[in-house]
Amino acid sequence: MPTIFTRIINRELPGRFVYEDEHTVAFLTISPIRPGHTLVVPRLEVDHWIDLPDAEQRELWSAAAKVGRAIQEAFQPRRVAAIIAGLEVPHTHVHLIPIESEKQLDFALADPNPASDELDEVAERIRSALA
Repeated sequence: MPTIFTRIINRELPGRFVYEDEHTVAFLTISPIRPGHTLVVPRLEVDHWIDLPDAEQRELWSAAAKVGRAIQEAFQPRRVAAIIAGLEVPHTHVHLIPIESEKQLDFALADPNPASDELDEVAERIRSALA
């Protein structure tokens, strides 16, 4: 059975995409820790990131760097953190989170009900920075 991320990638479920290429996609999480919190996901459905083929690893991190630079430009945080936890969805993904301090890297801070118009505005800011 395909993961929820595969279903988003295949457009079976909605997603606020900010980037995509042949190997990866990036879309906003539905429960952001901070505005700009984005997931970078390989199209290849592999549960644990250490099991990704080397070429897919390179593509994933290349895309994460592109999107991370766009988040940096759009939000001007002190850092854009990259986290691979992967416990909530069995499909490799990198969380990119604009932060001012490490204390903000707490998934307990995630907003379970962000406003749709705010997510749309965040996605547009990142897409504009990528353009």
